[in-house]
Amino acid sequence: MSVPFLLAPMAELSHRALRELIEDFGGCDEYFTEMISAGALISGGPFEAYYVDAGPCPARVVYQLAGADPGQIAAAAALLDRRDCAGIDLNMGCSAPAIVRLGAGVRWMAYPDKAAALIRMVRPQTRKRLSVKLRLGMEADLDGLVTFCRRLEDEGVDFITLHPRTAREKFRRTARWDFVGALKQSLRIPVAGNGDIADAAGLLHRAAGDCDAVMAGRLAVRAPWIFARARAMEKEPSGKGEPPAVNLEETALRFLELLARYQPPEFHMSRARRFFAYFCDNLVWGNYVKTLLGRETALAGMECVLRTYFGEHPEERLV
Repeated sequence: MSVPFLLAPMAELSHRALRELIEDFGGCDEYFTEMISAGALISGGPFEAYYVDAGPCPARVVYQLAGADPGQIAAAAALLDRRDCAGIDLNMGCSAPAIVRLGAGVRWMAYPDKAAALIRMVRPQTRKRLSVKLRLGMEADLDGLVTFCRRLEDEGVDFITLHPRTAREKFRRTARWDFVGALKQSLRIPVAGNGDIADAAGLLHRAAGDCDAVMAGRLAVRAPWIFARARAMEKEPSGKGEPPAVNLEETALRFLELLARYQPPEFHMSRARRFFAYFCDNLVWGNYVKTLLGRETALAGMECVLRTYFGEHPEERLV
């Protein structure tokens, strides 16, 4: 049986428009949403309907909750439990300073007793699969990580995803995948790994290692076809069957169309800029295109930039 491929939860990226785009190419096994603020969800924030839109495949969507207040998180989990989804995930791994200052994200890992108590409070609120995404912690301490995760396991967590960097480490530090394997060997529940996957071969390499699922984030934004390409390589490891070429211009324009359809106007520019910050790495003059796109104030202007670029560089359309 193939190891599942998962889309990582990414702020301003893991929304319905990106899921639809990935589905165009064949999809992946599960999609984790961007962080949903527990407080905003239970208070009925004006944009929460977009955060909880699980289309086009609710049965493969995992809602990720973030917050610092256990009562709010438990109440939000109870609300999400009523929706069609694959599971609910708690964010204990985000290291963004604004999130950590609130006591959310990876800050939970500094307080094992509080983290265990949170799971104890949330677990009765949902019948869905309950998972946690986390980092190594404040330091790269395997014993401490295993002890922390065993407590979560004992309180009823069904699944853990590990991004094997510490709270202070950014993407410049290589992800320690040996911690993923060691954690898997130490727990009864499944463990997924996330971090530093560069291409389809990398997905398959990690899938063949000591983990129960492989999660990709930035790679899937740069190359929304990557999950399908990895599955094709898995079926034909000899490489005899060349994967079909991807039209970058059509893909970029399709994303703008989906963004306009499924996200509110207030989100259009922030989500588009975040997407193209990665997608444009496919282009020879990608940084130049990012600069041009960054000057635009509407999706129509971005569409014009893209059409002009590919009109001038038709050799870059296919990859």
